[in-house]
Amino acid sequence: MSQTVLDVFDRPLKDLRISVTDRCNFRCRYCMPRERFGESHTFLPRRALLSFEEIEKVVHSCLPLGLEKVRITGGEPLLRPGIADLVRRLSALNLEVALTTNGSLLRNQAEDLREAGLSRVTVSLDALDPKIHSEMTDSTISVEEVLDGIDAAQEVGLSPVKVNCVVQRGVNESEIEKLVTHFRGTDVIVRFIEYMDVGRTNGWQLGQIVPSEKILSHLNSIFDLVPLESVSSSDVAVRLAHSDGSGEIGFISSVTQPFCENCSRIRLSADGLLVTCLFATGGHDIRTLIQSKSSEDELNEAIAAIWQRRDDRYSENRSTETVALPRIEMSYIGG
Repeated sequence: MSQTVLDVFDRPLKDLRISVTDRCNFRCRYCMPRERFGESHTFLPRRALLSFEEIEKVVHSCLPLGLEKVRITGGEPLLRPGIADLVRRLSALNLEVALTTNGSLLRNQAEDLREAGLSRVTVSLDALDPKIHSEMTDSTISVEEVLDGIDAAQEVGLSPVKVNCVVQRGVNESEIEKLVTHFRGTDVIVRFIEYMDVGRTNGWQLGQIVPSEKILSHLNSIFDLVPLESVSSSDVAVRLAHSDGSGEIGFISSVTQPFCENCSRIRLSADGLLVTCLFATGGHDIRTLIQSKSSEDELNEAIAAIWQRRDDRYSENRSTETVALPRIEMSYIGG
């Protein structure tokens, strides 16, 4: 029986983010700095990863609770062999299925993903300048490969593609205007994300963020932008469009304009940990329940109980004390 489940603050469970791997072929400094995720780092063994059947079981158990969308993340999800099969399984449940990727492997997989039923794709791209891109990703993968992946997604009909850019003070501010100009008129939506204190390995400090308000003020001096209405109250991005209809941009401002009040997201790690906040210090291990012979009703009840106890409001309560707490790494539960 379907029933909308609400947390302590009456927030519904609408979105499930599924990490399918903790591995990535980039070493972005705000997510997986090489000194902490280098050759000596122990990643999850393949046997520890939930199978696609097990992931499907979790998603199916969430449907009666009000689930509307799933997003496949990582690490880099396109490193997981056969990922199109998971997309096919989930899209068959009449859900909106999206995927977030660094784009480097998208050229060879875009068509299979689209045919499997993928609804939308978001690509992380923090710079067009080759030197800045190389420094931020700490990889040898070129900007051209990422842009080619975006082109591939558009060619197979995965439009509009969203491009996420994390802005760090003194690092890639010069790329903001370039990204807007480059993607204007291409049906690609560029979204600027405030640098967040996710995990404990990126050395985050408040002074490293560039407030969205400052970015918007700068862009308004160059482009004629008009506000757009949100599609849903749980949308995290503030949207604006070029007045001539040539494109859209967005801002995700978790630090300066928290959106905890309407957060409807829950996260599933690649090894079966259910996490109720991006900034969580821990999660709920449901792996045994997933892999046991328990029915989907039992799993459904367990997930509902976890959500009903949820009282996360990290961004609204961010302080010196909370910033100092240990937190799960973003590469483990996805962005």
